[in-house]
Amino acid sequence: MATTGVLQRWIASLTIAEGVTSMQAAVGSPRPFRYTSPAVTIQTTRDASPRTSAIPIAREGYGLIALALAIALGLWWLGGTIGGLLGALLLGLVVNFFRDPERLPPADERLIVAPADGKVIVVSPTHEDRFLKADTIKISIFMSPLNVHVNRNPLSGTVIGTHYNHGKYLRAFAEKASLDNEQNAIVVEDPHGRRVCFVQIAGFLARRIVCYLQPGMSVRRGERCGIIKFGSRLDIYLPPEVEVRVHVGDRTAAGETVIGAWR
Repeated sequence: MATTGVLQRWIASLTIAEGVTSMQAAVGSPRPFRYTSPAVTIQTTRDASPRTSAIPIAREGYGLIALALAIALGLWWLGGTIGGLLGALLLGLVVNFFRDPERLPPADERLIVAPADGKVIVVSPTHEDRFLKADTIKISIFMSPLNVHVNRNPLSGTVIGTHYNHGKYLRAFAEKASLDNEQNAIVVEDPHGRRVCFVQIAGFLARRIVCYLQPGMSVRRGERCGIIKFGSRLDIYLPPEVEVRVHVGDRTAAGETVIGAWR
């Protein structure tokens, strides 16, 4: 009983910490787009959200993994071998979802890397009229529940603004998800004054978006910038002067796969 009490207190502490992070990333309903001067820069470490240990697991998953472990032990205790196998499967799925492998971006700063793992489902010219208000090339990446869901910065620069919208929970591969779903938009300006917008979008299963970035932060390409839980999508809007390097159907790895290059 003492061991159970310790485990419950540990899970509760993790849940509280996770809730604080959630409130910092997405408090309230739609809020205005926040701008800041590129000259005002908050220097950050190598990674805006470094892992707190050498274990390749995103910190947002600690509480859910502990809960899955408790459920797995309970299933094994109540259901014997079959219950134990079901519990192990559940635990494995949760651990697999929150895995956070290290990524090494290419050295050439002209290259723009994928902000998410997954499959490219859209490559299309479009007018982005919400944040950039300019002609762009839109690339959409769909993340299934089996993909790594930690997001990474596609380029180096300064965070000009962020915007969170509570939205709906349509299936992430549906085109309407880009406008209607819960989402968090981030605009980054590179040292040459060129702006790129990328949008974290929740899907049918995803119920929480976490963003580590704030206006004024100086970010580097390939750094962790957030995570979306359980099935989602990420749209990125590139200026026309970017040469696109991916096609519909291509698979991407966040922070490593080159999706475009400045001409």
